[in-house]
Amino acid sequence: MTAIPQERRLVTAIPGPKSVELQERRLAAVAAGVGSTLPVFTARAGGGIIEDVDGNRLIDFGSGIAVTSVGASAEAVVRRATAQLADFTHTCFMVTPYEGYVEVCEQLAELTPGDHAKKSALFNSGAEAVENAVKIARAYTKRTAVVVFDHGYHGRTNLTMALTAKNMPYKQGFGPFAPEVYRVPVAYGYRWPTGAENAGAEASAQAIDQITKQIGAENVAAIIIEPVLGEGGFIEPAKGFLPAIARFAQDNGIVFVADEIQSGFCRTGQWFACEDEGIVPDLITTAKGIAGGLPLSAVTGRAEIMDAAHSGGLGGTYGGNPVACAGALGAIETMRELDLNKKAKRIEEVMKARLEGMRAKLPNGGLIGDVRGRGAMIAIELVKPGTKDPHPEAATRLAKACHAEGVLVLTCGTYGNVLRFLPPLVIGEDLLNEGLDVLEQAFTGI
Repeated sequence: MTAIPQERRLVTAIPGPKSVELQERRLAAVAAGVGSTLPVFTARAGGGIIEDVDGNRLIDFGSGIAVTSVGASAEAVVRRATAQLADFTHTCFMVTPYEGYVEVCEQLAELTPGDHAKKSALFNSGAEAVENAVKIARAYTKRTAVVVFDHGYHGRTNLTMALTAKNMPYKQGFGPFAPEVYRVPVAYGYRWPTGAENAGAEASAQAIDQITKQIGAENVAAIIIEPVLGEGGFIEPAKGFLPAIARFAQDNGIVFVADEIQSGFCRTGQWFACEDEGIVPDLITTAKGIAGGLPLSAVTGRAEIMDAAHSGGLGGTYGGNPVACAGALGAIETMRELDLNKKAKRIEEVMKARLEGMRAKLPNGGLIGDVRGRGAMIAIELVKPGTKDPHPEAATRLAKACHAEGVLVLTCGTYGNVLRFLPPLVIGEDLLNEGLDVLEQAFTGI
């Protein structure tokens, strides 16, 4: 699969001297608003390993934020993209089209939930996909309001910042934002006041009540939700919540949009996370894992909804770039051949067992308030022991300790107190366990 040895190796401090030198160049040339989790400069990556310019090899529990699910240099992605590079890099599909774009749309129609007629439009980023889903829903319904949820994240463009719940760092200082966006409660089981067992029914009732009374269902074009909320903290809405919201949308002529940008393409052990409760969305947005690391996104949905926008109303110069489309076909080929849904489920088994074990036996295991997630989209929420008070400092310290020992982990959460784990679905089980060993050791030092 990859020529990079699949083993953790530290030959310098993290970051090493070459990375430190590159960081100085970066600070002089790159805008300060573009941050980095870890200032280690990558030389190669593959499988479950990132190798830096100093020769250190880090275990990758981030996958470029759920992008390199098939690995950072999957053979089929490289093979197909290389062949496409040799033929042509761009024509603009809106000028002279090409087969790869069509083939990706055909694959999306086959893979996404539901047996109805489907069509797709391709773009570059997740935010673009979400923004175009709103355009399509408004064109179809002739309505303007858009409903989103507490703890949701949908992107960094003006409209998708408005859709996103968390202010810092995504929205602070960048307003005013697009109008006609309304936020309602989500069934966050761990933090639901009357307990997780009541969250699904109570949160859906509250959300529907707010929509009905404060907006008017007849004014709502789209309801947009992540079936597993990503940046908000890997929150799985309590059971029953998504079906209730989807039924409400269907009963009121509202376009139900599943934002599967982080959770899609085998990440949760199913092709798409909304399948877990049998949800068939009207529109589904995808990106990240779709193309093995190449920039591509999509809106896929019911043909009559997708066709609502007039000719020329959707598109973009680079949308559905031919090389990215080739990469997507290679990524999908890899997902099928390696049965990456099965591998994601095995990752969940290993990680949840280990993380629950840490919570049970560590002296300060009380820091772990919740272990949650599905497939290879797993998180721990860190709290002050004996409470549910968020403990973002613990998340920061744990992440730094893991980084120093050569394991790349990411934080997230509305309160900044969640450690999230997004390993490549092709990671070896030995590396997975070694990374968890490092995390377990890190708990003893905080």
